[in-house]
Amino acid sequence: MSDEQGAAQPEQTFNIRKIYLKDLSFESPQAPGVFQQTTTPQIDINLATDSQQVEEGSYEVSIKITISAKGDDKPLFIVELDQAGIFQIEGVVDEQLKFALGVTCPNILFPYARQVISDMTVSGGFPPLVMSPVNFELLYRQKLQSAGETSKTTH
Repeated sequence: MSDEQGAAQPEQTFNIRKIYLKDLSFESPQAPGVFQQTTTPQIDINLATDSQQVEEGSYEVSIKITISAKGDDKPLFIVELDQAGIFQIEGVVDEQLKFALGVTCPNILFPYARQVISDMTVSGGFPPLVMSPVNFELLYRQKLQSAGETSKTTH
């Protein structure tokens, strides 16, 4: 009887196969003049997640972050990062899979992205930029809600 239950319930697996830096760019177009500025920079952060299936049960998830810092209306630096990972996810249903790809995987990737950004700003001659934690579940829920509103208005 336990064999029948095992067949009815596929085993759920979640494994990190690889975490890697897919793309990284740092620019300080006004250097070295920006190092003379004493104003507090204005930081603008844009963040997006993406996922795609690479093979059966294997998915690439990425976090794309663009940070631009301005001081005295001039760019201090721009960081563009694409932190990615390959995850093996099997035996989960549609909603659980979407949640894993939209929340769980980005939560795993974010500390890596955060560290790279901090290191890059220091290497660029600026103080470390330490990003605040991101609530990927809230972003995921907002994305679902806006997608629902879009489908309601288009039908």
